[in-house]
Amino acid sequence: MTSPLVARTRPRRGRAAVLAAAVLATVLSPVLTSTSASADHAGAEPGPVHAGNTYGWWDKGIVWREEFEQPYSGPTGAQWRASGQGEVVHQNGMLTLNTTTQGSLSAELGFSGAEVGRWETRLRSRQYGRGGARYRVMTELVPAGDRDQHCGAQNIALESYRIGTSKANLYARSLPNVAWKGERAGMDLGRDRWHTYAVEVTRDRISWFVDAHVVQTERRPEIWSGVPLVPRFTMQAKDGKTMNVSRMQMDWIRHWSLEAPNDLPVDAPPTRQGTYGKAC
Repeated sequence: MTSPLVARTRPRRGRAAVLAAAVLATVLSPVLTSTSASADHAGAEPGPVHAGNTYGWWDKGIVWREEFEQPYSGPTGAQWRASGQGEVVHQNGMLTLNTTTQGSLSAELGFSGAEVGRWETRLRSRQYGRGGARYRVMTELVPAGDRDQHCGAQNIALESYRIGTSKANLYARSLPNVAWKGERAGMDLGRDRWHTYAVEVTRDRISWFVDAHVVQTERRPEIWSGVPLVPRFTMQAKDGKTMNVSRMQMDWIRHWSLEAPNDLPVDAPPTRQGTYGKAC
């Protein structure tokens, strides 16, 4: 069974803390959280159609799946390690990250990780506060366990965006400080709009998928890191800024091996090579 792991906010003084607590209580109210998310969500928003079944991964090679239900639907319960300011909880069949007005919040999977495979998640985000800075919503694959993180210089992003914008950034990073960048524009990112994000990591290429469409494929060998990776969800704050209280919610996340061949081509534009200035 999955353990509902909670990161508690450290006490803060002053009017801002009181306001943050009031807004956070509103975030958690049953009126605003509405109904449970479902992998069979109907309508135009992504639900049953995702990269896993569109490209033929679903039938073979499932390594683990986390539907954020109780009890856990797989053979072993995923363990999520929460850190930062705010709260990480299971809520209505979703993993939910609720922020405060200060600091970042993350939930990282405590598995041993894998060098290759396919990872996909279905998530949504929403902003409640006003007048402050916008949180960045990120799903990344990061070096597993106690490996050197190099300040994010080996991370792969399924998506990275500011709440309320229209462009999801995609990237992979390799040492010493190389960034391979892509994007998917024209999206509605916020207001509880569901989207699915996936990445396929092989020893020959990395491909990114948004809402069951391949959008970038990078084949340059320098992109390969060979590091075991695990997923991490993050609401990233701006340093020293008062943030708008926000949340991100994951309906599910799944990991497949490379056993099943892709049913459709994964040809897509390559990424843009740049520099990651925060590498260490």
